[in-house]
Amino acid sequence: MRNAAREAALNIIFAQHFNTDCVENLKKKIFKQFGLEKEEDVRFANDLVNVVEKNRSELITGIESACHHYLENRINPMDKSILLIAMAEIRYFDEIPPVVSVSEAAGLARKYSTDTSADFVNGVLAGVING
Repeated sequence: MRNAAREAALNIIFAQHFNTDCVENLKKKIFKQFGLEKEEDVRFANDLVNVVEKNRSELITGIESACHHYLENRINPMDKSILLIAMAEIRYFDEIPPVVSVSEAAGLARKYSTDTSADFVNGVLAGVING
């Protein structure tokens, strides 16, 4: 169920680009929507959201470094949310292999963003890992 936990975290992080109020109520609704019933799944989603919130500026700096031609404000908000989750996993979740984070991020981009987003996300994260 980590896929559903990632999707729930993505929806929360994406929503925070537009509104930082009522985060706890939003989390509960999104967790229910994605069927997160197990404590470990809720904890993983919460951990992702919390790590992104706590380290947002450092994660954005890493994304900008890997996107040589794009500043953060030029990145599609959904792609940025996906990249933030993947960067958080790569930097702060040692039990998750980076290749899994990249694969999951590309899958989220295919599902939630534009036709070219999966390639963009994959390229940015490759730059992070290999950079």
